[in-house]
Amino acid sequence: MAKDKKDKKGGAQEEQRAPEVARHSAKETPRLKARFRKEIAPTLMKEFSFKNPMAVPHLHKIVVNMGMGEATQNAKVLDPAVNELGQITGQKPVVTRAKKSIAAFKVRAGQSIGAMVTLRGDRMYEFFDRLVNVVLPRVRDFRGVSTKSFDGRGNYTLGLHDQLIFPEIDYAKVDKQKGMNVTIVTTAASDDQARTLLRHLGMPFRPN
Repeated sequence: MAKDKKDKKGGAQEEQRAPEVARHSAKETPRLKARFRKEIAPTLMKEFSFKNPMAVPHLHKIVVNMGMGEATQNAKVLDPAVNELGQITGQKPVVTRAKKSIAAFKVRAGQSIGAMVTLRGDRMYEFFDRLVNVVLPRVRDFRGVSTKSFDGRGNYTLGLHDQLIFPEIDYAKVDKQKGMNVTIVTTAASDDQARTLLRHLGMPFRPN
């Protein structure tokens, strides 16, 4: 995914609190963001022998996308997806639409096909913190994430198969299992830099 530093920051709505990792108040800096500035950035500067602090790679944005192909036949199935994605991210999702028609899948250009949230700033750091410390450990038989899911430009995409691994989701209110893709966009100049950045931030990569 191309880096887009000119996008406007998305709108926000009131967040639900995850029990294991408290979310910051309006005046507090997220703990992972503070740790990045104090510990991780200086470490990366030494590891890669950067002379300019601005060259240190960092998180740019996180895009959470929930595809709902069946919405082309019944638009109402998007309602639970939008609601759950909002609970998971603490931000109002936008409905994604097909860019072109695909006759084989009975999809017309402009039809609603899913929901998406783009996180930046404090919300981005909060989400990443909860993802690696709360959500991924709840995956059954979890043994780490792949080191091979980079796109060649320093961005990483992680597929999650069940929204119930997020503590914000109430099992009793779920209509069906829904998967999603989490794309972590960084400013890294290479996959190697991005991998090192994410590892320092706590991403539990599987041993090679």
